[in-house]
Amino acid sequence: MKIGVKILPREEVLDSSGRTVTKTLQSNSFKVSDCRVGKYLEIEVDAKNEAEAKEQVQKMAEFVLYNPLTENYQLEVL
Repeated sequence: MKIGVKILPREEVLDSSGRTVTKTLQSNSFKVSDCRVGKYLEIEVDAKNEAEAKEQVQKMAEFVLYNPLTENYQLEVL
């Protein structure tokens, strides 16, 4: 089963990459008010069902994939 992991900076954390993208787009006539830059992973796991797959990937995310001090993550079944 394949699980997607979306990792973005917390709202209260300065996102310098997002700020750079926003300013670049704005300076090239794109009407953008904000941009957040993060990571997206697709992880294939062997699991009996959706709940077990999400549990496995949640453990992975909390172990090594994201930094809880500066980032949040969301899981989705693909």
